[in-house]
Amino acid sequence: MRRRSIARPLGVAFILVWTLLPLYWVLNTSLQTDAQISAKPANYLPPTPSIQNYITLLGGSGDLSDSIRQSMLNIFIECTAATIVTVVLATLAAYAFARMKFRGRTVLFYAVLATMAFPAYATLIPLYQMMTGLGLVNTYTGIVLVYVSGFLPLATWILYNYMSSLPIALEEAGQVDGASRMRVLWHVVLPLARPGIVSVAIITFLSAWAQFLFPLVLSSDLSTQPLTVVIAALQGRHTVPYSLMSAAGVIAVAVPAAIAVLLNRYIVSELLTGSVK
Repeated sequence: MRRRSIARPLGVAFILVWTLLPLYWVLNTSLQTDAQISAKPANYLPPTPSIQNYITLLGGSGDLSDSIRQSMLNIFIECTAATIVTVVLATLAAYAFARMKFRGRTVLFYAVLATMAFPAYATLIPLYQMMTGLGLVNTYTGIVLVYVSGFLPLATWILYNYMSSLPIALEEAGQVDGASRMRVLWHVVLPLARPGIVSVAIITFLSAWAQFLFPLVLSSDLSTQPLTVVIAALQGRHTVPYSLMSAAGVIAVAVPAAIAVLLNRYIVSELLTGSVK
């Protein structure tokens, strides 16, 4: 028993160090100058912490700063648009599968779920050929459509399970009072399903933010390349100091990390609220 009690905290400590040490080192590097980074021995703490690298990237002039700012705009547009479209379509599809009766519903539902079994990157070449044929390469529309096609099955499945657990008596009461199905969906189902919808929106946004290979292939132009792709290409395009590259990496990690930390408690509280309604 004593060995087990010691092994558990040691295992947790190892996982934390393994996970957080690279993030700390990137942050540490981003707060130093190039001369301080090159010092021997290495500085495990910034000697004179400075946010000058972030100011250079976000407010400076030149190709590098312009590339970072444009890629940040791109990734926000693509992730937000993909999230909105995915949530809207998944909500409608999940409600149809959970509540409506129509021919082929079961087959269609499992066909949608079956697409999650295929490796996403197995569809990369066909998707690229389709986007090329439609003239959607290097466009926001093409990247958003690819994102939606990948995220929609999982989002539909999550919302289907959530809507199936909602009491149907409230919907039937609304229909008895003369409300149409769409009105019942808008005024009854969506408020009850809000926790599930919020969860799906966050999962979709974070998944879109983390994409690399699909936007790398589908956008060869800075006008649509997201931050993740531009950061990876910095070393090849420019002679970029490691301090600036580290600052760009911190910026790319900061947004999803902030969303996960700030909204995690909100999601849990909303799920608990929805469970007692």
